[in-house]
Amino acid sequence: MSQPSTLKERILQYAQVHLGAEPEHLWAKFPRYAVLRHSGSAKWFAAFLEVPGTRLGLERPESVDILDVKCGPLLAGSLLGTPGILPAYHMNKSNWVTLLLDGSLPEEEIIRLLELSHDLTKPAARRTRPPAAD
Repeated sequence: MSQPSTLKERILQYAQVHLGAEPEHLWAKFPRYAVLRHSGSAKWFAAFLEVPGTRLGLERPESVDILDVKCGPLLAGSLLGTPGILPAYHMNKSNWVTLLLDGSLPEEEIIRLLELSHDLTKPAARRTRPPAAD
């Protein structure tokens, strides 16, 4: 397997190897967009997009690679002050966040949030977290 050169490629490779998720390119008009789903339930846990920075509230007009991940409302609210994390683009803003794939957020943090999103979107019986106490 060749060494991925971009952050997006490294994250996609991580998802394939460690989460068993193959990127799906669902829109012919947007060939660089991809989603990652759970194989059994087909639920999305991540979406890779490329959008102009101005659509994200950034001052730069050039396109930027982003990754939308689910994190839940409490974590989403606390993450929004972090450089490289923005309100979700085209997803529910209370449960999802957008991660900039421009180097402003450490790769380890992106992986951690990708894994969390993967876990949060699993069918309830397959989640790795222990059940809530009664």
